Amino acid sequence: MKIRIQVVIDAEDGEAEKIEDVARLERSSLRPEELGLTLAEARSLLRGMQQNTVTAQVGEYLARFASCPHCGRPRTHKGKHAIIYRTVFGKLNLASPRLYDCPCQKPGRHSSSPLAELLSMHTAPELLYLETRFASLMSYGLSVEVLSEVLPIADEITPATVRRQLHAVAERIESELGDEQFTFIEGCPNEWAKQPPPGPPLTVGLDGGYVHASDQKSRTEGWFEVIAGKSVKTGGSAKVFAFVNQYDEKPKRRLYEVLKSQGLQMNQQVVFMSDGGDTVRDLQTYLSPESEHLLDWFHITMRLTVMGQMVKGMVAELGPGDGDPATAALLADLKKHLESIKWNLWHGNVPHALQRIDEVDDGLEMLEKNPANKPKMLKAVREFRGYIVANQAFIPNYGDRYRHDETISTAFVESTVNYVVSKRFVKKQQMRWTQRGAHLLLQARAQVLNDDLRNTFGRWFPGMRAEPQAHWKEAA
Repeated sequence: MKIRIQVVIDAEDGEAEKIEDVARLERSSLRPEELGLTLAEARSLLRGMQQNTVTAQVGEYLARFASCPHCGRPRTHKGKHAIIYRTVFGKLNLASPRLYDCPCQKPGRHSSSPLAELLSMHTAPELLYLETRFASLMSYGLSVEVLSEVLPIADEITPATVRRQLHAVAERIESELGDEQFTFIEGCPNEWAKQPPPGPPLTVGLDGGYVHASDQKSRTEGWFEVIAGKSVKTGGSAKVFAFVNQYDEKPKRRLYEVLKSQGLQMNQQVVFMSDGGDTVRDLQTYLSPESEHLLDWFHITMRLTVMGQMVKGMVAELGPGDGDPATAALLADLKKHLESIKWNLWHGNVPHALQRIDEVDDGLEMLEKNPANKPKMLKAVREFRGYIVANQAFIPNYGDRYRHDETISTAFVESTVNYVVSKRFVKKQQMRWTQRGAHLLLQARAQVLNDDLRNTFGRWFPGMRAEPQAHWKEAA
C-alpha cells in the first residue's frame, strides 16, 4: 500500500489552488508497530505541513504590502534578511523583505519590514506556552527531553532557552501586577453593608520553605526563604501563590490579587492562618475589614511536643540508680506544667498558659543537677514564651473552633509548601537558585497549578483558544 499526503491551499485572491506533496508512506503486511503513523512519521508530517502552511501564509501577508494602498504604485525593495521563527512543529527560516515606503505618504527613503514587525517575538505563542507549562512542573533539561520526544523540534531548543523563555513569560505576568499598597481596604462600613451578599468565607494559610542559594559555599549553608500560601473558598476551589521573601517587592498586592480572583468583597469573611512569623503576620494585615487572624495550632503543639521530649531525655539522664527524689519530683512537675500549658492554650487561656510557662522556667532554674538537656530546655521555654507573647492576639479558643468544624491548623498549607516549592526546587533537585530565578519560576508554576496559564496566554494572544487542558499537574 502506498499513501500520499498532500496539502491543498485555496487562496482567497482568486488564484488557482495549490497542491503540495507533504509525505509518502508505504505499508506492506500489517504489523502492530506499523498500524497508523509512527511517531517519527508524525513528526515529519507535522514539520512538512507546517512549512507549507507558513509559506502560504507569509506569501499572502507580504502581498498586501507589495503596492501602496493609496496610489497603487509598486513599492521597491531595499533588501531582505532571514528571520528564525521557532514553532511547535519546527524551526522556520523566513525571508523578510525590507520595502521602501511610497513617496506619496512619506517623502524620502524611509523603509520598513512588515514581517519582522509582525513576528517580533521569534517564538510562536503555542511553543512558549508549552515550554512554560512543562518547565514549571519539571526540570528545564527534562522539559527539553519530553518536548523533543513528541514534537519535531529535536536539537532546536536547549535548557537555557527554555529557562530564558519562562523568565520572559513570568516577567510579563509580573509587569501586570498592580502597585504595592499599605492597605487594600476600600470604602467605609456603610458602603460595605450595601454590597451584594458575599460569597462563602475564604481560608488563607501561609507558611515558609527554604531553597538552596546559588552563592552558597556548601550544601549545608546558603538558603533563602520562600513564602507559599493557599486560599481556599469554602465548598469551592483553591488557589496557590508563592514568592521569594525579601526579594518580592509586592507580596501584599500578590496575595490581594489571589483573593480578588476568588471574588473577594469588603463584606466577606476571610480567615488568615499562619505560623506566627513576622513576615507572614505583616503580609496578611489590612487586606479585608472582615478578616480574622489566627495562630496555627500545629505550630504551637509542635513546640510543646519538642519540649516534652526534652523532659523525657532529662529523666532518662538521671538513670535508674539515681536516688535524688527532689530532682525526679521537679521533672515530674515540669511534665505536668507542659500538659497544663497545652490545655490552657487549647482553650484560648493565654494568661494562665504564660503563668505555667514561667513555672516551668523557675523549675528548671531550681534543678540542682544539670542534665545535658537543661540549657536546651531553658532556651526552648524562653523562646516559646516570646512566641506566645508576640502572637497572643491571634490565639483563639481552639477547642471551640474544633467542635464547630472550623479550621485550626495550616496542615493544608504544609502540603502546599511541599507541592509548590519542594517538589520543583528541593526534592531530588541538585540545582542552586538565584532569588530572581526562583521567584520568576514560582510565578509561572503558580499559574500552572491554578490552571490560569492558558487563560493568560489567551488574553495576550486572542487567537489562542482557552480550551480545556489535560491535567498534567503532579499529584499533590
